Amino acid sequence: MRERGRVLSALSRYPAITITILVSTVVGLLHLNSQETAGRWVATFYVGAFIAWTLVGMVRDVLRGHVGLDILALVAMVATLAVGEYIASLIIVLMLSGGEALEDFAGRRAKRDLSALLDRSPRTAHVLLHPHSTDSDEVRDVGVDEVVIGDVILVRPSEVVPVDGSLLTATGSFDESSLTGESMPVTREAGGEVLSGAINGNRAVRIRAVRTSADSQYQQIVALVHAAEESHAPVVRLADRFAIPFTAASLVLAGTAWALSGDSTRFAEVLVLATPCPLLIAAPVAFLGGLSRAAKAGVIMKGGAVIEQLARVRSAAFDKTGTLTQGRPELVDIRPTPGFDADEILQLAASAEQYSSHVLAAGIRRAAHDRALTLRVASEASEIATNGVSAMIGGRSVIVGKPAYIAAVAADTVRAHLDVGEAAAYVCVDGRFAGVLVLADDPRPEAAGVVAWLRGHGIERIMMLTGDIRSTAESIGTQLGIEDVRAELLPAEKVHLAADLQPRPMMMVGDGVNDAPVLAAADVGIAMGAKGATAAGDAADVVILVDSLAKVVDAIAIGRHTVRVALTAIWIGIGLSVCLMIVAMTGVIPAVVGALVQELVDLATILYALRALRGPAGGMDADLPSPLRSSADTVRPA
Repeated sequence: MRERGRVLSALSRYPAITITILVSTVVGLLHLNSQETAGRWVATFYVGAFIAWTLVGMVRDVLRGHVGLDILALVAMVATLAVGEYIASLIIVLMLSGGEALEDFAGRRAKRDLSALLDRSPRTAHVLLHPHSTDSDEVRDVGVDEVVIGDVILVRPSEVVPVDGSLLTATGSFDESSLTGESMPVTREAGGEVLSGAINGNRAVRIRAVRTSADSQYQQIVALVHAAEESHAPVVRLADRFAIPFTAASLVLAGTAWALSGDSTRFAEVLVLATPCPLLIAAPVAFLGGLSRAAKAGVIMKGGAVIEQLARVRSAAFDKTGTLTQGRPELVDIRPTPGFDADEILQLAASAEQYSSHVLAAGIRRAAHDRALTLRVASEASEIATNGVSAMIGGRSVIVGKPAYIAAVAADTVRAHLDVGEAAAYVCVDGRFAGVLVLADDPRPEAAGVVAWLRGHGIERIMMLTGDIRSTAESIGTQLGIEDVRAELLPAEKVHLAADLQPRPMMMVGDGVNDAPVLAAADVGIAMGAKGATAAGDAADVVILVDSLAKVVDAIAIGRHTVRVALTAIWIGIGLSVCLMIVAMTGVIPAVVGALVQELVDLATILYALRALRGPAGGMDADLPSPLRSSADTVRPA
């Protein structure tokens, strides 16, 4: 019964296939009963109706500016009917209507990792009714969209974490593989952030919601996946490149066969082997496979167009802090000026930095917390992007930021000498230069390997674009092998440099927190989304879910492999079709046999297109230098 139900479901899902099979059965029975004329009329009427329906769709496509490949199938159906090969015409109809089912099957196979992300999206949350009681686990189940910031949520063993939260239980183990691609469970301690979409271990834990469902990591990934699934732009472009030349060549070969033989049947026999399924189906399947392969690797791409751009990238620009560096600067020195105490300027600076999203601000706040300094609330505060933050703290004006920004307010500002890898936050209190907070942010261990891989794989120009001071930026650039360093940039200057960077296409890699303008200006914007705000910065085309720069290499390698597979699948289809058409010009392949053989060509190209799921031969790390390979393998999510 279950098998019968599946068959009925499939037949109802694809009505064109069902009707074509029924008509073919009727025609076959009429033929067996020596009623060939009746069978021919039934086939002619049905195929004629199918031709009219196809023609309407083709005209609509042409009016939208898309010259499709349906004209080949249309001419083949008309030709087979005209020469009396009505069985062949029915096979062509079955092939075209079956193409939808074949594409659906191959598409589901290609995007299985994308679909797995959607299927595992959390839908409910267990909100504790008595959050301050350690003995009571009385809960109220609510929709995940109803969770508000501050709710205490119970996550039972093996359940999916519904929203981003802060762990209240002493420790917890979580499987974050669907978020980051990291196969090993990670351990979090009390106060650590737990991401939505992670699977809890074998003990119940409590978390306090820190973001709503809409802003949580997993829901942002789901939004990216939906956008990726709905993107078909590169598939159309790839097919269009071949549509007109392939159509013209097919018609020339068929016409030549007719002219040389003087037999109109030869025209139909050649043309049935020129059906366009490899171009219409193989390319979409390959791109879906590439999107799925990337998702499995912890890289979410917003659409197939991104894959094509990544495959062609020739220039790369990187932000520094949080991208080329680890993004967790630690305070290493406090240099107060006379009249100020070290703890005093740290407390004031950290209080002001509560209102900043810059990565240096987080390091300053951590340092104040480690010294048990109480952060004070500002009566007013504002942040000037890439420059600094100003706040009124207890009636005192406090400004923290870059030296040029502070010097504009305090004329006595003196630039500090910094060692390699150090950064500085300058502090001004009540119009006076109060001192410097020195922080160190080491380069990512994999960053030099990533730069070397890019340079060795066709990326002609690599640049660093940063708002940090020049000495720090140049020291990091020297360590990583980046010679073109542009420092102390405002957001508008970053955008201008990215827009002018040649050769194109160019990609920009940033931390996704304050790089939105320049990410949008790039041909491909890549956001390091493992930490920072949420995964889906609207400006980024690619979001890396693992806190590793090595995933940039994965993204480019997947893009190149996917486009290579799509083009190869198309060329396999075209090559086999052309060879078979040349053979058919001699008359040795009857129209019915040719139509059946073309089905095998379609199947071969689609199976080849599914290779995009596997990644490049030898694995994603095959071409990576060993330091990069090891860091990519051992990286843990933020």
